[in-house]
Amino acid sequence: MIDTHCHIYTDAFDEDLPAVLDRAADAGLTDIIMPSIDLNSRAAMQRMYHDRLRFHPVAGIHPCDVKGPTDEIALWKWAGEDDVVAVGESGLDYYWSSEHISEQKASFRFHCRMARELDKPLIIHNRESTHDMLQILREEQDGRLRGVWHCFNGSVEEGLQAIDTGFHLGIGGVVTFKNAGVDKTVSMLPPDWMLLETDAPYLSPVPHRGKRNEPAYTALVAVKLSALFGKTLAEIDALTTETAKNLFRI
Repeated sequence: MIDTHCHIYTDAFDEDLPAVLDRAADAGLTDIIMPSIDLNSRAAMQRMYHDRLRFHPVAGIHPCDVKGPTDEIALWKWAGEDDVVAVGESGLDYYWSSEHISEQKASFRFHCRMARELDKPLIIHNRESTHDMLQILREEQDGRLRGVWHCFNGSVEEGLQAIDTGFHLGIGGVVTFKNAGVDKTVSMLPPDWMLLETDAPYLSPVPHRGKRNEPAYTALVAVKLSALFGKTLAEIDALTTETAKNLFRI
């Protein structure tokens, strides 16, 4: 099982990181993919180690951290390193960062360009910006762009548009929320385009909603998908793991 979106390197896990990682391995995880927040994320990622888990860094600038010019040379150099499996997380966020929309769009396009040129998938953050996000993806798509819409919470039609543009759907804890409606939408989309994720330490699935999320809870997302699609947990694990391995080439 692979957690395809986890900020395990942040200080939210400083006090009990070894125990958190033990629980992740005990829950069946083999790999954790770590989208960055900014250039400072790199050093924290390099310290991650566990004898039963593999950690995969991702290079990018979170849209909420885009407030001015980015050191594009440094970011491109980092993204091009062999151990970096993807570009991101990048995208648009009109909820938390509405004052810097033009800067976000420019950064998003730069990340698209990096992903294309480096032949690596792009991890997309999207909040209250779906129309613009999908439009930019269509404009930037030249047949080489691929990736994942992290924390997918769009409509069926928007999900199909993303898939048609070459992007997978990252399914996390929100799919377990009773009144969010994401579970109904997800059930009408193809599971072979889905990836498991936590976004830890954020968005814990039920029954841990409101508490710190952690990679072991990836299994709870898988259980929910198995119920939605009438598949066994082993089938969901195998399907999403194979999809993640193919996308991130790990």
